Amino acid sequence: MAEPETVNGGVKENKLWKGVFAVSGIMSTLVIYGVLQEKIMRVPYGVNKEYFKHSLFLVFCNRLTTSAVSAGALLASKKVLDPVAPVYKYCLISVTNILTTTCQYEALKYVSFPVQTLAKCAKMIPVMVWGTLIMQKKYKGFDYLVAFLVTLGCSVFILFPAGDDVSPYNKGRENTVWGVSLMAGYLGFDGFTSTFQDKLFKGYNMEIHNQIFYTTLCSCVLSFTGLILQGHLLPAIDFVSLHRDCLLDIALLSTVATASQFFISYTIRTFGALTFAAIMTTRQLASIMLSCIWFSHPLSWEQCIGSVIVFGSLYAKNLLNNKKKSQTQPPSQELPQYEKAEGS
Repeated sequence: MAEPETVNGGVKENKLWKGVFAVSGIMSTLVIYGVLQEKIMRVPYGVNKEYFKHSLFLVFCNRLTTSAVSAGALLASKKVLDPVAPVYKYCLISVTNILTTTCQYEALKYVSFPVQTLAKCAKMIPVMVWGTLIMQKKYKGFDYLVAFLVTLGCSVFILFPAGDDVSPYNKGRENTVWGVSLMAGYLGFDGFTSTFQDKLFKGYNMEIHNQIFYTTLCSCVLSFTGLILQGHLLPAIDFVSLHRDCLLDIALLSTVATASQFFISYTIRTFGALTFAAIMTTRQLASIMLSCIWFSHPLSWEQCIGSVIVFGSLYAKNLLNNKKKSQTQPPSQELPQYEKAEGS
């Protein structure tokens, strides 16, 4: 009797450390990534205060770095570079990923940081919608309730700041219909990308590096083609050659973006798309709270309530999951991915 308990305890501990690894990796890389992308797109460079306007060039640099690193990882591990799934499926992820990233960068030109963060907090809802359409998942009412409460809590936290100035970028071009439309596009494309990645991992049992290599390689070709057709490649190169600090920012952005891609794919493969969305939502709130602590921004009582709603909802979800697992019953078909056994 003791042996199965020991095995189960080892599995739980192993999964706990995998969760810590996934959360810490995503949190650290994407917080740095968020700061850098805002700096590159919204802070002027040089004495003439010039803005970097070529968001597709950032996508190209990010994907080029990631594809090179993933190819090196495949060769170092002596794994075959042949595609596991049909190439068009990798390309589909590439297209939606490029659209996701481009919408994110372009939206910073039109909406403020709180508005963009608010939109990102609703990530769980499109993931559940795409999960239902693509993978025929059936979520329980409690899952929709958690997604709603997390989004509500983050919204309360962001919309009721203690100070009078919500954003340091209060300009006339912000909060436009175009900016909100870009964020809506970001949410829809991002939810599809993570859900379809989940489907590929399950349907073809592929390695993380294999999927990353082919999706980023397709993204490199597509983004490079877009730069050529738009005539933005040479102006972008001229800008970074003139402003070396911008080149350094882009290099660092590509580095953390590459690291985040591996953490993201690892999380989706191990825990599923919905758990990934929950981590990303929490990361948005954590980045704002870190900013409040680091720069001594006061917290309003509404923001404290918002924090309690978010983390209380996530804690209740985890508590319910642990209670279900302790009943030693096989998982139901209607349970979402993050509640299924590891390695499925």
